[in-house]
Amino acid sequence: MKEYVASIDQGTTSTRFMIFNHAGEVVGVDQKEHRQIYPKPGWVEHDPLEIWVKTHDVMKGALEKSGVDANKIAAIGITNQRETAVVWNRHTGEPIYNAIVWQDTRTDEICKTLGKEAGQDRLRAKTGLPLATYFSGPKVKWILDNVPKARELADTGDLMFGNMDTWLIWNLTGAHVTDVTNASRTLLMNLESLDWDDELLALMDIPRSMMPEIRSSSEIYGHVRMGEIALDGSFEGMPVAGDLGDQHAALFGQTCFDVGDAKNTYGTGCFMLLNTGEKPVPSKSGLLTTLGYKIGDQPAVYALEGSIAITGALVQWLRDNLGIIKSAPEVEELAQSVEDNGGIYFVPAFSGLFAPYWRSNARGAIVGMTRYVNKGHIARATLEATAFQTKEVLDAMEKDSGVSLKSLKVDGGMVFNETLMQFQADMVDVPVIRPQVAETTALGAAYAAGLAVGFWQNIDELRANWGKDKEWTPAMDAEKRDSEYANWKKAVTRTFDWVE
Repeated sequence: MKEYVASIDQGTTSTRFMIFNHAGEVVGVDQKEHRQIYPKPGWVEHDPLEIWVKTHDVMKGALEKSGVDANKIAAIGITNQRETAVVWNRHTGEPIYNAIVWQDTRTDEICKTLGKEAGQDRLRAKTGLPLATYFSGPKVKWILDNVPKARELADTGDLMFGNMDTWLIWNLTGAHVTDVTNASRTLLMNLESLDWDDELLALMDIPRSMMPEIRSSSEIYGHVRMGEIALDGSFEGMPVAGDLGDQHAALFGQTCFDVGDAKNTYGTGCFMLLNTGEKPVPSKSGLLTTLGYKIGDQPAVYALEGSIAITGALVQWLRDNLGIIKSAPEVEELAQSVEDNGGIYFVPAFSGLFAPYWRSNARGAIVGMTRYVNKGHIARATLEATAFQTKEVLDAMEKDSGVSLKSLKVDGGMVFNETLMQFQADMVDVPVIRPQVAETTALGAAYAAGLAVGFWQNIDELRANWGKDKEWTPAMDAEKRDSEYANWKKAVTRTFDWVE
């Protein structure tokens, strides 16, 4: 009798393995961080082999910590940091270069060249995306153009590409696949056909032989095999049956199955998705048109997305780069030591600005500094930056969709910061609701895998699992809100055009 479903949550800073019961409750978890590699300013890399080893470690660790019998796990789902590109040798399984992370800006010149004549929106009609360093396709082109012998190996069919989901599924099962949500983040998939587009591949000079097969988000891709790094034998033969990019998994885990349902995930970055149904909705306000999810042979569900590069990563920056705090949770206590932000605004454009601006030449700034400002004000401005950026995305989303949100479902590590959540409700002027299971990214991948193997029969069972943990209601008067937001927008303009 199968009692559980598990998921690998491969994120930007760490990898987790989580085990859930039929009610969607967490019964086991293990997590390990991996190195962040910064070879040059604006460059961000991960070691794919290190992540693969850490994946093994947390799979075994979660079993040991929970005491769960692996034979009672029905299937494994995978969710992953999107747009982080890995290229490896088909025969040796060795990456030919580090994974280039979604935050990396080295492909700026490639994107500018591609958009020189037709502009940044040259590929929007086909892909729903602007030409930006964020996405995988230009990263693959950079690897092929800059890594010795890469182009030669690609032309002979010896290289494979994938986002992190594909890398893990291939190592687990031997299948070279991805799902529609991850494929929609490459600038290489046609939104309508849900297949790689030959014109786009040719534009970036990427051989089709490198590309994984695009599948749905919920089906059996393969079964766990014993690899070179010995997995606990108890996982052998287990179906890998769910695959969603992290933000799409959170949409699914938050049970946003109806048109107009939206969620916001607070992690390394911040990502708001709005379910728009079975037809893609073009954005005129700087949002992304993307896949929401696709369950088996059912029609694909699309979404509008607002992507913010730096939110939780800004707290880590205070900890690791400045030493203002020793652990991430300390930022709230420090922020509460002052009454307000002291007149400063922190725009964290470390990787340029994502939605709704898409300005890769922006760089971070703290504006409004006086001698009065102390580290408490910096901590508060750090938290407020997340809420201000979310409001910008929500405004764009309502403009594009014509839907006014009545509430905002939130998830991710930062939603336990009470100060941030109250300020978020004040800024967006609707209730902010945290679910009982806040880590809905891992849960969404588990749901997709469970549906594929019949552990859950339908999405109504998933809806029944969702429960509210806490709600924050707006408490700021409109004049104060408008004033703070106007100051924020003014601060954002100071970051434009910093890099030539």
